[in-house]
Amino acid sequence: MSIADRIGRLRRAYAPHEHRPLDGYLVSMTTYTGVTAAIAGLVKATGRPVPERPAAADVVLLSIATHKLSRLLAKDAVTSPLRAPFTRYDRPIGSGEVMEQVRDDGSSTRHAIGELLSCPFCLAVWVATGLTGGLVLAPRLTRLVATALTAVAASDFLQMGYAVAQQAAEGHPDPPGKDYGEAG
Repeated sequence: MSIADRIGRLRRAYAPHEHRPLDGYLVSMTTYTGVTAAIAGLVKATGRPVPERPAAADVVLLSIATHKLSRLLAKDAVTSPLRAPFTRYDRPIGSGEVMEQVRDDGSSTRHAIGELLSCPFCLAVWVATGLTGGLVLAPRLTRLVATALTAVAASDFLQMGYAVAQQAAEGHPDPPGKDYGEAG
């Protein structure tokens, strides 16, 4: 029995009433493992020291930057061309973000990549791995980029808070509309 047949049997046993692209997920996990191994290999080859314990400030900085970059890549309207081969536009969801549906054109790999690219939670693992590797390989540049992403995340929350405050001051009984960017 071929590997493809085994994966097909496993997929049918795992989710008999729903399409779950297990072989696509396997490709995704293999790619992630390869990227992680490449980063580790670069760290070893360059002789960069790996900190025993990351500084708390770096953990906070990378956490906020990971959140922002993951949302930017997974939901921002401007980055939709990156997701378009794997997703289909559904509707706007406010604050410059869009909702997309995963393309299910028979390719499990396309489906799995679509799920990954349209899910900020899923993408965060990849982003955090890249930023963490960057912190070891190019700490100054990584901190600079992470600082910019953190500033944008803070700005987003301030924009949303401003929109809520503006609508409250204008006496709007409903929460802000679909696009916080419309305020001010």
